[in-house]
Amino acid sequence: MSHSAQTTDAATNPADYWGADLSQQVDCTVMARGVKMVYRMGSESIQALAGVDADIFTGEYISIMGPSGSGKTTFFNVVGGLIKPSEGSVYIDEIDIAQLDAGELAWLRCRKIGYIFQSYNIVKAMTALENVTLPMLFAGVPPDEAQDRAVDILKRVGLGERLLHTPKELSGGQQQRVAIARAFANQPAIILADEPTANLDLRTGEEIIALMKEMNTERGVTVICSTHDHKMLDISDRIMWMQDGRVKKLARREDVEITISKMKEEGH
Repeated sequence: MSHSAQTTDAATNPADYWGADLSQQVDCTVMARGVKMVYRMGSESIQALAGVDADIFTGEYISIMGPSGSGKTTFFNVVGGLIKPSEGSVYIDEIDIAQLDAGELAWLRCRKIGYIFQSYNIVKAMTALENVTLPMLFAGVPPDEAQDRAVDILKRVGLGERLLHTPKELSGGQQQRVAIARAFANQPAIILADEPTANLDLRTGEEIIALMKEMNTERGVTVICSTHDHKMLDISDRIMWMQDGRVKKLARREDVEITISKMKEEGH
């Protein structure tokens, strides 16, 4: 797999990315500027992010790749408002989230961001319906409306017959569908998906990939996905490679050749 070439203008310039029609408006949902993250362990400092600059466009599906220790998980946590960077800024819908207080961050995480994890992270004691209703109740949606919306979205992800089932009564793929429904429940601007197919078999993983792309397309939500699954890379609009706490390269999907066993840039 080769991704050593420098980032091209087409990968970073919105007008180039979406084509030559400059009348087509392109907005950025996420902008990272000079983001650094340093963890201190006693007298030792570990730099997890070494100055990340990235624009993530509204409604796009972007996949992030990188080896262990590359900084992609830390970048996820910063974008998700789970940690504050040591330096730099992350803007979500033009708001610098590093400047928000704890209450404002909680509001943003509840209403602007949906999270999907490889371990599902749904509440084991709750039914599928309750799991999806819960974030809407936290957001102040009236209970009846929250339940109606939860039923609708669970039907959309293929769980209309499993509304009252608890996680122990659901397969791994069904639990991940609950997690996807929950992530979309509050109609967020951003979905952060961390290796969402890692714990699934091949066929179920393919179903989850297709579902996430459908939801992205239908609802216009920006999806930022950390993955090593080449099938998920295949449906992305762009692919970002991280290494040593930096963005090493950004490429459009059409400029990358992907097979089940390898991935290389065309012409390299």
